[in-house]
Amino acid sequence: MTHTSNFIQFADKQLDLADVQVMGILNVTPDSFSDGGKFSQIDNALAQVASMIKDGATIIDIGGESTRPGAKDVSLNDELDRVIPIIEAIKQRFDVVISLDTSKSEVMGAGIAAGVGLINDVRALQNDGCLAELANSNLPICLMHMQGMPRTMQANPQYKDVITDIIEFFEQRISACEQVGIAKERLILDPGYGFGKTLEQNYELLARQKELSVLGLPILAGISRKSMIGNLLQRDVSERLAGSLSAAMLATINGAKIIRVHDVKETVDALKVLNATLKHGL
Repeated sequence: MTHTSNFIQFADKQLDLADVQVMGILNVTPDSFSDGGKFSQIDNALAQVASMIKDGATIIDIGGESTRPGAKDVSLNDELDRVIPIIEAIKQRFDVVISLDTSKSEVMGAGIAAGVGLINDVRALQNDGCLAELANSNLPICLMHMQGMPRTMQANPQYKDVITDIIEFFEQRISACEQVGIAKERLILDPGYGFGKTLEQNYELLARQKELSVLGLPILAGISRKSMIGNLLQRDVSERLAGSLSAAMLATINGAKIIRVHDVKETVDALKVLNATLKHGL
């Protein structure tokens, strides 16, 4: 993985970030799938993964702990029980990059052993043991910016300047990674839409996202169905598709290389239209 190439090695699979990649979201928290035993949950998950791959997702992001505002913490054993069997099942059946959305070093280690290709951490490896765990691997890591912690992050977010503050945060985390031997070239940055940011700050971030290119690393944007869309449009979660597609296109125009979404098929279509246009300038 080098700055001169757009190719990134995700465990045994390589992706070219010259083309925007679509990451499909697979939440395996208890309320994400219908009730029933473990097999029914895994069957549901695998059906969803098959559908997302068919629709054009090249990365599947698996999370066993909700990070929405006000979310409660999940125990280590519960998180392992939720994510590891599904990672193993996906690995057996599909040729796709598996991303593990976690902030626990033990879950990261178990996920790496099970074959994930990307660690996606909303806390940017700030929890105990995470830096050390990933110093021993060669996987790419996505570091996300969040002001505060999930339970309280939306209480009263304050910034001197939203972009400058995010860049400073990333510079500190990149430096912390390099100090333990995690090469900068392994890192992907997520500015953290909706994580400790007001409505106004989120849209300023979207407008100015290109400024993050000063850090020289790929940008992942996750805006799909978030409250920044719901609150602006006064739309329930189930009615945020048009807003999510608009945000995905704007994030791509402003430099994002990976777009994390719930609605894979529609996002892939929207980005094809965008890319066909971008070839002729914008």
